[in-house]
Amino acid sequence: MLKIAALVWIMLGTVFAGSAVATVLAVPSLSDQAIRYLPLAGVGGYVVAMPFALLIARRLNRKTAG
Repeated sequence: MLKIAALVWIMLGTVFAGSAVATVLAVPSLSDQAIRYLPLAGVGGYVVAMPFALLIARRLNRKTAG
């Protein structure tokens, strides 16, 4: 299950990090200090994606195990 979770996390983390970075750039009050918030948004997106990846991997494992 951890192998599946790692693969899902790579994809989901990229989506979450990209969404967070786009949000920082789209909000005018945040884009003024983007140099400070962009790395935090990217790392935060990957961290937030971790539990979701585990949840998805657990559901995939249950469906394929039978």
